[in-house]
Amino acid sequence: MNNYDVIVIGGGVVGGMILRELTRYELKVLMVEKNCDVAMGQSKANSGIVHAGFDAETGTNKAKFNVLGANMMQEVCEELGVNYKNNGSLVVAFSKEDIKTLKVLLKRGKKNGVKNLKIIAKKELKALEPNISDDALGALYAKSACIVCPYSLTIASIGNAMDNGADLLVDFDTVKVERDGEYTKLTASDGREVLGKIIINSAGAGAESIANLFGDYSFKTGLRRGEYMLLDRESGNLVNHTLFFTPSAKGKGVLVTQTVDGNILLGPTSVEDGNPIPETTDEGFAFIKEKASQMCKSVPYYNVITSFAGNRAFCDRHDFIIEESKAYKGLINLAGIESPGLTSAPAIAKYVVNEMVLKIKYAYVNHYFIRKRYSIDNLFQKPFKELTIEEKNFVIKKDKNYGKIICRCEGITEGEIRNAIRQNPPARTVDGVKLRTRAGMGRCQGGFCQSRIVEILAEENGVSVLEITKNGKGSEILVEEGK
Repeated sequence: MNNYDVIVIGGGVVGGMILRELTRYELKVLMVEKNCDVAMGQSKANSGIVHAGFDAETGTNKAKFNVLGANMMQEVCEELGVNYKNNGSLVVAFSKEDIKTLKVLLKRGKKNGVKNLKIIAKKELKALEPNISDDALGALYAKSACIVCPYSLTIASIGNAMDNGADLLVDFDTVKVERDGEYTKLTASDGREVLGKIIINSAGAGAESIANLFGDYSFKTGLRRGEYMLLDRESGNLVNHTLFFTPSAKGKGVLVTQTVDGNILLGPTSVEDGNPIPETTDEGFAFIKEKASQMCKSVPYYNVITSFAGNRAFCDRHDFIIEESKAYKGLINLAGIESPGLTSAPAIAKYVVNEMVLKIKYAYVNHYFIRKRYSIDNLFQKPFKELTIEEKNFVIKKDKNYGKIICRCEGITEGEIRNAIRQNPPARTVDGVKLRTRAGMGRCQGGFCQSRIVEILAEENGVSVLEITKNGKGSEILVEEGK
């Protein structure tokens, strides 16, 4: 049984950032994830917004870590080779009451330390967003707001941590906890066991259940289902900024935004149904279409290429929980990390490691820490399709697989797919390849490339194509005839 200084439970963006931050020090660290891959929970079904920081009440953890994280995000993305775009955001007012809310948000944002924040009138709003509804009266304009790809950020941070010596165990569903001397033993549902001196509970929607295993019942969490619709890149010029309605108690409501990959994202809904397996609904789509049509003129719903749903965990304290457990020594709880959790992740990670972990266990700085992560065989940090002709030819000369297009919609090569299967954390499923390369994310949604991806996964792993799954056991792509 392996012993670790720190074990992180949960392979989401917050856990991933913490894992990476831990490897800046001479610590033996492990991440355990209950799913077959990382970025399978909240960090996958996420809007990808780097919020400016005017929403959260001044003095809360949300306000503090939002602004700190937003200021760190560009450097983090550059180091990890993750797409990042400063597109700005607009909270749009449709009534006099909304205008009053904008003034409250402006005042709060300035208190929180947000820069380049102002309220603009209808004329300027129309100039910035030609497709905005004629009913819009004005907006709160945050120039510092940005967008990133949430699952790319998660995968890259965990991959970089693994490149720096961290270990990862997937399909590790923690079901039992017991003290073992100075260590804590975690037991998975399949009987595997690991030991750690410090345990960081970053399990997202499962944070309460994990805390309960340690005898910690200090907080309660709930789930809000969020549904989304994604438009093809053909409609990518519908909006230029991230457009919000004025916020409510349940969140920021339906938004209309570009993604870093040029699509348009509509959503999410916010439904507290407690279902751990979120599903899309006709009611949800109708609501999204109603709100998006209220925000923008002529939304091209005929260009919707996919839809999805995810759960967002919230807690009864109505703020981020970032604290050492009073019920179990050596346990650090992170719970209720809802929006702006993605934005806050880099700052939360630095705080947890520097102000909590290192005060429990001192460690020397890792002078061999690798800051950068590369997408293509340690040569480039950007996708193959974004390289110059000269760069592409250089890569193809080294590996001819980069000259074979597998996903025609997204222009993804066989070399990129094989690299995703070999690179940390390795893709083991069709969805794993999809999240790492975008193969299957285009207009045909894998209709042409999925069969070849299955074959490549089988070849790289030395298994039958019958063993390849979409997203873990029970989602096999192919079955034998008659079975």
